[in-house]
Amino acid sequence: MDHVSLGRRVIEMETDALRAMHARLGEPFDRAVSMLKDVLDGRGKIVVVGIGKSGNIGHKLAATLNSTGSTAVVLNSQNALHGDLGLVSDGDAVIALSYSGETAELLDLLPHIKRFDVKLVAMTGKPESTLSKYSDVTLDTSVEREACPLNLAPTSSSTAMLVMGDALAMVLLEARGFTEEEFARFHPGGALGRALLLKVSDIMRAGEALASVPEGGTVRDALVAMSGSRSGACVVVAGDGKLAGIFTHGDFARSYQADPLVGDKPVAELMTRDPISVSADALAAEAVKTIGSHRIDDVVVLDDGGRPVGLIDTQDLARLKIV
Repeated sequence: MDHVSLGRRVIEMETDALRAMHARLGEPFDRAVSMLKDVLDGRGKIVVVGIGKSGNIGHKLAATLNSTGSTAVVLNSQNALHGDLGLVSDGDAVIALSYSGETAELLDLLPHIKRFDVKLVAMTGKPESTLSKYSDVTLDTSVEREACPLNLAPTSSSTAMLVMGDALAMVLLEARGFTEEEFARFHPGGALGRALLLKVSDIMRAGEALASVPEGGTVRDALVAMSGSRSGACVVVAGDGKLAGIFTHGDFARSYQADPLVGDKPVAELMTRDPISVSADALAAEAVKTIGSHRIDDVVVLDDGGRPVGLIDTQDLARLKIV
């Protein structure tokens, strides 16, 4: 049995299901996004309810919505008729997930939900189902067949529902103008949150920790400055106080191999002019992106006047758990 080929077959079948859903996505999706946005703008919340595998997808959808600033709660359909229906309020929106659209527990609950002044979005693989008829808008997640060889276990269908939920949450994010800074407020404990909340000025090496020499200094002066600040790079400052260049241990090592007496040479002859830099007021995330995209170990930090005020080393990012 070729396990790899069988695995690829499953992935291909689920990918085909997603392509089909992509092709038929249309006006109902637009209405669903607008409907949910209006609810959130009116200080309402999104209530997610589903059974079985659809319920599992619902938990993920609610988590994604919450993490992107769209208030969401999960309603346990089995407990809803025994008090949990109190989660629902007038002005809310309900997203009900059921591939068949005929799940008994969910259908028993719908009349009680409809007693509230809520908007109901169905996510189902059966657009003609009872669930769909109860709903204000239906998002079609139908698939031709499951990736299960028996065509029984929810596979393609659950993947389609998961992706539809992601699409809904991400487009809703954009429609509401949700920003990186707002995202960071909901993820303060993670590396991404720290990178988005902190500014470059919060993490840069400055003051005595910043190795710097004047443009007229020697390579030896730069090495002394780097040793004193325990830094792998030294900022070279022009006579007007602006950035002239950067000199690194790597520059020294390459130069030393060519000339062991390089220490007495002017640092300006060996430095990198116009090095990559970021503003002190920029977010730390920008520094992370800059270092990664340019594949450098150090980035110079400038103030509004173009004067070097700090340095960020990739080792600092790891130490601060920003990457």
